[in-house]
Amino acid sequence: MSVLARWCARHRFVVLGAWAGAVVVLIGLVVGMGSSFRTVADLPDSESAHAYTLLGPSAGSTETGRVVWHTAGQAVDSAEVRGEVTDMLAKIASLPGVEAVASPYAADDPSRLSARLNTGQNTAYADVTVTDDVEVAQVQKIAQSIESDQLQVETGGQAFAPETKAGGIAEAVGILAALLVLLLMFRSAWAAALPIITGVVGVVASLLFVMVGSHVVDLSSESITMGSLIGLGVGIDYALFIVDRHRKALLAGASVTEAVGQAGNTSGRAVIFAGLTVIAALLAMFVVGMGVLTGMGQAAAVTVAFTVLAAITLLPALLSVLGQRVLSRRQRRLLLAGGTVPAATGMRARKRHRRAPARAWAGLVTRVPKPMAVLALVVLAALAIPVLSMRVGEADASSDPAGSASRQYYELMSPAFGGGVDATLVLVAETPDAGSVRALDALVSQLPAVPDVASVSAGEPAGDGVQVVRVTPSSSSGAEATVDLVHHLRRDVIPNAEAGSHLEVYVGGRTATDIDVADALMSRLPLYLALVAGLGFLLLVLAFRSVLVPLVGAVSNLATIAVGLGALTAIFQWGWGSDLLGVGDGAPISYIVPVMIVGVMFGLSMDYQVFLVSRMREEWAHTRDNAHAIRVGVAETAKVIATAAVIMLCVFSSFGFSGQRIVSCIGVGLALAVVVDAFVVRMVLVPALLRMIGDRVWAYPRWAERVTPRLAIEGPAEEVAPSPAEVRAPSGQVDAHPAGDLVGATGHASAAADRR
Repeated sequence: MSVLARWCARHRFVVLGAWAGAVVVLIGLVVGMGSSFRTVADLPDSESAHAYTLLGPSAGSTETGRVVWHTAGQAVDSAEVRGEVTDMLAKIASLPGVEAVASPYAADDPSRLSARLNTGQNTAYADVTVTDDVEVAQVQKIAQSIESDQLQVETGGQAFAPETKAGGIAEAVGILAALLVLLLMFRSAWAAALPIITGVVGVVASLLFVMVGSHVVDLSSESITMGSLIGLGVGIDYALFIVDRHRKALLAGASVTEAVGQAGNTSGRAVIFAGLTVIAALLAMFVVGMGVLTGMGQAAAVTVAFTVLAAITLLPALLSVLGQRVLSRRQRRLLLAGGTVPAATGMRARKRHRRAPARAWAGLVTRVPKPMAVLALVVLAALAIPVLSMRVGEADASSDPAGSASRQYYELMSPAFGGGVDATLVLVAETPDAGSVRALDALVSQLPAVPDVASVSAGEPAGDGVQVVRVTPSSSSGAEATVDLVHHLRRDVIPNAEAGSHLEVYVGGRTATDIDVADALMSRLPLYLALVAGLGFLLLVLAFRSVLVPLVGAVSNLATIAVGLGALTAIFQWGWGSDLLGVGDGAPISYIVPVMIVGVMFGLSMDYQVFLVSRMREEWAHTRDNAHAIRVGVAETAKVIATAAVIMLCVFSSFGFSGQRIVSCIGVGLALAVVVDAFVVRMVLVPALLRMIGDRVWAYPRWAERVTPRLAIEGPAEEVAPSPAEVRAPSGQVDAHPAGDLVGATGHASAAADRR
């Protein structure tokens, strides 16, 4: 890695030109080709999927939306209202992409009209069947053109669901907050800007690449938002570690090129290792067996790969261009002064270092490990408890933000037609003979008596030997009662009706599909968790040649994931603050969210674990003193890990205000999980457990030693060792301590100081 880093530093303008050229080429391809994002309807093997198959390919080629109107002071079926609405519906029917409009004023279908003026349910609606070519905005404009003080009109349903857009401003605020944190850490504008620049360039290039790749691989449009969320967070973090190590090398007396090489050979290796773990976890989403998640995982993995590439190539080139400007002004003045730094100054710095908060905290954790471990476990358990009640599903209009068009649509529809009016279940029945037709008729007559069934339509022919029955629940699609109804129909009601006949009935429709997807995910999520935990364990075994250290790491990673899922359950499912984030009331957690949280947090937790334990391992190799190794490891990595976590908090939490429920869930869940992982798991629980286990934590079986390949996460730092008395340096070198660097001395010097 040092060879690559030094090459990039020496050929900095070639590297910068290559990156600029690559971005320009990708922009040209996107401008010329555009993108081809599409939602992948890759359903799991389920009843709803089989129902779609029976209905044929035309079942998914159209969607149905609704236009609903409510009158005040006059009957909804009055001649005046009829005339206005009929003209409006005729205009909608003439639009391109509109296949059919079913009016409630048709003599044979009064079910779409609730003319109960005295109860305030003076409402009616029309079903509008459309294709992908329809202009939804035009439909909405025509529908609302007849609104008045006495007539309110809204559109909703699957076809007219509003498209939420990312906030943009919130994300920019998150990046600015991260820049401020970096400024406070580095005291140098250029050093603070480098992680932001590197992360943004990596993300921009990757997203352009993903847009081009959407012509080859099935990707949903949400892949762009997910990629930017994950890429910005990890990209800034990765660059932070390299910049921090580069500054240490400069302060220890290395030249700019040497410092770049040392940073690449140490933090650069760790960045590659961490990036590969994130990529592996994201690509492992294929075990869930859902195309939309697999596509998102692939897009996010590409983004992480680009951010890693930017960190190990673009960043060294930028560091070479900037030279010593990545140091603070005080540090540069000391470097320019050359000459001699008195030993007393260095001694005072070392005393301040020993009294630093990080070192004091490390001493506390190692002195009383049992109480600290218990305290950390209590905090983690309290934050993770809500995950036990997590429900996976899809939010509906009933939980949309108050005042939004979709919420107003729901508030018009539900009082008049019930909360489940948009949660219709489609019962697709195979009726090969007369006996099965009679069995279906008997089932239709029994369904109104089933709890939570609001209405049932008569059977409609849908092909040779296939009939369709529509069942409207009393509760909304996101309600637990609707889930129970689907399971009750499949487990009890329908099997009883099928008995003794050739009738086969399958429960389908959008609501049933969402339930099937959620059930399939929850059945495969344990496999995914086991896969990422096992992968983390094996990678840490290779890195540290220990059994107990990887075990502690794997278990603590699972604890962090549980905290993230528990936090978003409380906020977004229970509704403890979701309205403040602009995404509405509590609702089930989308099936995308748990998988993304597991994949991303696994990689980030591994990143912090490697950064922390590798420093402990280095000190253990020098001193064979476990308590001292843990103390030094925590003291010398705490500030960087804490800074990285705060940056992640800024970036991830900014996506919480995106206005998109799924993106907000993932952003807030990751933000809280990262903070807890850094400050509770890595700074308290892990060192406390390692201290309690003792020296045997570093033990490794001899047979495993012989068969395990060696993996060097961090190469030798090649640091310039200052003289104990004073540092005499040529121009460009200075003792690190009086310059106020961020991390203390390393190696034996640090060990001796710590023991003193």
